[in-house]
Amino acid sequence: MTAARSPLAPDAPPRPGLRERKKIKTREAIRGAAYALVEEQGYDSTTIEQIAGRAEVSPSTVFRYFPTKEDIVVTDEYDEPLLAELAARPADEPWTDSVRYVIRKAVRLAMTEQPEITELRARLMLEVPAVRARVRETVTGIGRTLAEAVARRTGLAPEGLEVRVHTMALIGGLLEATMYWAEHGHREDYADLADRAIDVIEHGLPTGKS
Repeated sequence: MTAARSPLAPDAPPRPGLRERKKIKTREAIRGAAYALVEEQGYDSTTIEQIAGRAEVSPSTVFRYFPTKEDIVVTDEYDEPLLAELAARPADEPWTDSVRYVIRKAVRLAMTEQPEITELRARLMLEVPAVRARVRETVTGIGRTLAEAVARRTGLAPEGLEVRVHTMALIGGLLEATMYWAEHGHREDYADLADRAIDVIEHGLPTGKS
């Protein structure tokens, strides 16, 4: 099992320098080692020392890239390509349509190129309290980054209450869609669940059945 690469790279991205390419390669090796070990022996039984050995790096190198074991699972290379993709959407396109397009594209490609890793990460988020807690801790930083993207598209202030509420609702909704997907054994279409989460944020709750 190899580490997931971002499916959202721009069509003609600038080639990173040698130093950055080495960092990316090291991060991918560490993630790939961690995913493989977790599949073999479970999350709690996997240690940083084992991950380092499998990735052929030192434990200190693992900690330099990932402060905690949970960060290996929680973080990925998607954030910058995701924002670049959002920025590239037509300026007159409704914001939620842009988000829907980018999220669906990301999910579809992730499920095509790295289905095992995508399912594993969702399962760990559901089953491992430490992973779930770390996800919650990182939400604030992700929200700030997304708020900046919302501000650029809408002209609203990124620190404004409305933007902050919207971005955190969006992130929370997508996290809940991921948890729901894992709870139901990954049987439902992940992209459709993400769409449903965005629908709730955009339109509110559906009308209850009589």
